[in-house]
Amino acid sequence: MDPALKLENQLCFRLYTASRLITQAYHPLLSGIGLTYPQYLVMMVLWENDGQKVNDIAKRLYLETNTVTPLLKRMEAEGFVKRSRGAEDGRQVIVSLTPKGRKLEQEAGCVPYKMGGAVACRSITQETAPGLFATLDDLIGHLSKI
Repeated sequence: MDPALKLENQLCFRLYTASRLITQAYHPLLSGIGLTYPQYLVMMVLWENDGQKVNDIAKRLYLETNTVTPLLKRMEAEGFVKRSRGAEDGRQVIVSLTPKGRKLEQEAGCVPYKMGGAVACRSITQETAPGLFATLDDLIGHLSKI
């Protein structure tokens, strides 16, 4: 058998498994505040900079707008965000936090700390995490150009 075809030799499998398990670890923390993991990502983007175009949110999350739009519609129905047409260009949709969405930031404040504790292991510590982030950012940047 070609060693390149062995599961144990696949970076993609390790990344997929780690991503799936991290998302699972987020679930109880986020369900307690009424968010799914994709909604949490959108909220973090808006907490950093409220009032963004749908296209900009999608780009920031490395997603297509046709993936983000239904997510935003559900978030609007749940009262976390509101969507409105751009003043300068009516074709653009601007997404803004509602008071409920702003309040959620305080409730979510403990999530990164709890997840930090959950992912801390022998090779991922406060000291090594920045290097891991840089490696993953490099990989994401490279793959996003393909």
